Amino acid sequence: MRIIPAIDIIDGKCVRLTKGDYNTKKVYNENPLEVAKAFEASGVQYLHVVDLDGAKASHIVNYKVLEQVASKTSLKIDFGGGLKTNEDLHIAFNSGANQITGGSIAVKDPDVFESWISKYGSKKIILGADCYNETIAVSGWQEQSNLKVIPFIQDYKAKGIEYVICTDISKDGMLEGPSFNLYKRILSSCVISTEQSDEKSHQLKLIASGGISTFEEIPKLANLGCEGVIIGKAIYEHRISLKQLENYILNQ
Repeated sequence: MRIIPAIDIIDGKCVRLTKGDYNTKKVYNENPLEVAKAFEASGVQYLHVVDLDGAKASHIVNYKVLEQVASKTSLKIDFGGGLKTNEDLHIAFNSGANQITGGSIAVKDPDVFESWISKYGSKKIILGADCYNETIAVSGWQEQSNLKVIPFIQDYKAKGIEYVICTDISKDGMLEGPSFNLYKRILSSCVISTEQSDEKSHQLKLIASGGISTFEEIPKLANLGCEGVIIGKAIYEHRISLKQLENYILNQ
């Protein structure tokens, strides 16, 4: 299972929110590159970067931070937050993103999102399935949709999506543990029959996000079948050390 630390950006600074509430913003470091380099030095290979300004503005904002981290580290970065147009994607990939995550766009303009899957392929486009009470939330989590998370993921899996980041908003930033039960149900709902040979019949790569609070939760998510785990506040609040993550990565 891939270890994917998170850097959330507001005004070019590394911050964390609680339950996606911008009023709970806490700045952890004014230099995201410094944070990224510390992750890289600990053997981390992947990074989840969220442009929170972009999520609010509905277009990419903090691409200069992405460019700096991508050009000065070897981290493979997935980038999300406010990506709504082909131009946004062009900027993100040109700035060094390996993958992009689309959440709101997948709900509000599925034709555009599906065109991205067709153009860039399922290795480059991640579905952001952020939910509260298992209902998909959009626009930086400021709005609720009427879509339920499991059918939403199943629908996009049928359309070729391979990677899904699922954040349970009620858990995000709470340091109370992730939604094990939800992830178990998502994975069991997307099991592939061995008789299927369609090219879209790939195994879902589910990335858990939200609520990670202790190191012990990481192997539990791996045992469930999660392909990756995004860890944010637990690192910044020193609940999980970079040394623990380094040892886990080395011993996998």
